[in-house]
Amino acid sequence: MRRHFSSRVLRPLAALIFTAAAAQSPLSNAGQRLQGIRARLQEARARSDWPTALAAAREQVDFLHGYPRALLELARTSTQAGDLDSALRVLRQYARMGQVTAQLDRLPEFAALRTIPQYAALAHSIQSNLAPVSHTSQAVSISDTGLLPEDVDYDTAGHRFLVSSIREHKIISVTAAGAVSDFAAAPEPWPVMALRIDAARHLVWATEVALDGFTSVSKDDSGRSAILAFDLGTGKLLRRVESLRGTALGDMTLAPNGDLVVSDGQSGGVYHLAAGGDALDRIDSGDFISPQTPAFLPGGHRVFIPDYLRGIAVLDVASHHVTWLATEGKYALSGIDGLYLHERRLVAIQNGTSPERVVVFALDASLSRIVSESIVEESTPNLGDPTHGVFIGNDFYFIANSGWDALDDHGDLLADAKLSASHLLRTSLR
Repeated sequence: MRRHFSSRVLRPLAALIFTAAAAQSPLSNAGQRLQGIRARLQEARARSDWPTALAAAREQVDFLHGYPRALLELARTSTQAGDLDSALRVLRQYARMGQVTAQLDRLPEFAALRTIPQYAALAHSIQSNLAPVSHTSQAVSISDTGLLPEDVDYDTAGHRFLVSSIREHKIISVTAAGAVSDFAAAPEPWPVMALRIDAARHLVWATEVALDGFTSVSKDDSGRSAILAFDLGTGKLLRRVESLRGTALGDMTLAPNGDLVVSDGQSGGVYHLAAGGDALDRIDSGDFISPQTPAFLPGGHRVFIPDYLRGIAVLDVASHHVTWLATEGKYALSGIDGLYLHERRLVAIQNGTSPERVVVFALDASLSRIVSESIVEESTPNLGDPTHGVFIGNDFYFIANSGWDALDDHGDLLADAKLSASHLLRTSLR
């Protein structure tokens, strides 16, 4: 869910937290700690107290587990402190993570770095990360340009995709040939975000969220969200479980036993809804700032949680214990909107990295360490602004060109922006 919440919804929030600006909703423990680090860094920089600023910048990198933007902050502070060797080391790590930035050429704080002989090779290494990569083919085009699709799942029995809509507040059905029909409307006039099909129980789970600041949402409803259950065959609403006000339930996954784990990318919570239950239980301990799409590990007792700023965590549902996957100094694990486990591979849709991309992280046998990565799609016209995906066998389908980048923070079209048809791209993990 990111930028205003989902995949788009959380991006502004992540930016607000990162700059230590005042947030509209309560921050998690992790969010509060990050604001404290940021405040110390900014205050020390204003005083030109470089030892204190460097300590805060390093603490921020550690706390955010190598978040690329935090690495840029550390390199910037190191350059201002006159430690160009350290700045180079940090920026080479940034380049190894496949990231790009225009800050090095534009910001006056990097002026000293631009004068040294090693800078040209560094700049070339970073620029090379913009090279297009494509290992996909177009599978389905969605003709409704006003939809703004967010999440997708596949109905095996009905041979159709179900797709949630931000702008039209509904779920649609899309066949492989691209035929579109309405499946169900949101009971409240709010954006529909997360989507999961429970074929064993003949249910479609979804979330509706009154996105804060969206023109299409009543101010009286702002900050409300709910989990919905529809009949898979008829689209009839069967259940509605509303969360506490101030949450934004934007991403969700389904356990084999029918339980749901739902994340709130706005306030940092992760929630559990037992199959047949009518109350949400919070299962995190404040470790997350902007949790996105969860993905269960085999057995259903632990779940991968991608945090938009902090990377990928493994959360034990019962104990609430959290461990974090290491970046190994070369993997960018932040900016993930959709995350999906397939055997020993994690497929991540990263619309918060630069450039945006879809990447496969190969895991070791214990599923606790990343051993390699391969880019599926990056820097191509087809990718646009990707959101979520679904596996059908060994093939992975994901929403590309969603249209989020055509909207402002109020969910309205940007001046001169024009929405085009979104599409599902396909790649094989055989």
